[in-house]
Amino acid sequence: MCKALCLLRNRAQVALAAPIMTEDEILSEFRASEALLEGHFLLSSGRHSGHYLQCARVLMNPERAGRLAFALTQKIPRDIRSRIDVVISPAMGGIIIGQEMGRALGKDAMFLERPEGEFHLRRGFRLEAGAKVLMVEDVVTTGLSSREAIDAVSREGGEVIAEVALVDRSNGEADLGVPFYPLIDINFPTYADDEVPEALAAIEITKPGSRKA
Repeated sequence: MCKALCLLRNRAQVALAAPIMTEDEILSEFRASEALLEGHFLLSSGRHSGHYLQCARVLMNPERAGRLAFALTQKIPRDIRSRIDVVISPAMGGIIIGQEMGRALGKDAMFLERPEGEFHLRRGFRLEAGAKVLMVEDVVTTGLSSREAIDAVSREGGEVIAEVALVDRSNGEADLGVPFYPLIDINFPTYADDEVPEALAAIEITKPGSRKA
């Protein structure tokens, strides 16, 4: 057990000492994995977009996922990083990057599910009372899913002290109620149902997210 814990701590120290990735280097990881899709997408927020970032593709290569997680740990201020007890992410999109963040920080990683529309810890996951939680998402658009996940952690007895995400699509406007540290900002126009441009409306809708209708 001690050997395993020491290995996790060493990995976390290496991650924090690694050179900081530039924005161009981060974007090149997305381009290399063909993670940027074009079409007509109904996002989990309920808004429409002509572009979608399929983070599952950028994370499908374990080495790439690890590099991005290491870069994301460097976005977290030291005083917050030192207080983290556990990493939690919402299913499905946050699971892979959440696991890699747990590895990079040397912390356990859990995930929330919502089989009936509301997030819960399942599969034997549980939090110690007052546990300090880092919430990890893949993409934040309006912040709705994040706020629901943060509320779920509170119901489970923990406290989210910060959130990180690979991508912030909110143009800096998402209000999560906790400090938020995205790896990169990538902003494409999004539209409400009654705002969709004619050219976009002519394209068949794809629902790439995991939120139930």
